[in-house]
Amino acid sequence: MSKVLFICIHNSARSQMAEAWLNHLCGEKFEAESAGLSPGTLNHLAVKVMQEVGIDISHKKTQAAADLVGKNYAYVVTVCDESSAEQCPIFPGGAKRLHWGFPDPSVLIGTDEEKLVEIRKIRDLIKAKIENWC
Repeated sequence: MSKVLFICIHNSARSQMAEAWLNHLCGEKFEAESAGLSPGTLNHLAVKVMQEVGIDISHKKTQAAADLVGKNYAYVVTVCDESSAEQCPIFPGGAKRLHWGFPDPSVLIGTDEEKLVEIRKIRDLIKAKIENWC
């Protein structure tokens, strides 16, 4: 089974959703983890949109990419959007590096309902990328 690390800045939404999707859709081939450069708190709206599709990430904790240094991964996938790509973490090691840019849910403005509409789109983009990849 190939180990995959999804990383972004805060490990609060995109990388958490990517980890969950890969483990859910392709768990027989891949084992995913996620981390961030500066871990924040889990985005409650990301939790909600994943629950809508039957995946519970509410128990997940955010973690620092630095805490995973020394672990071996076949793939390290950055999921930062293009506007913050310069802040996206670089993970040391011999893993194959991939970049899948997705919009950042933490910068969305509006009501929770308006944000949910956009986060659902991000969730579905991530799912489609994972399905295509695995």
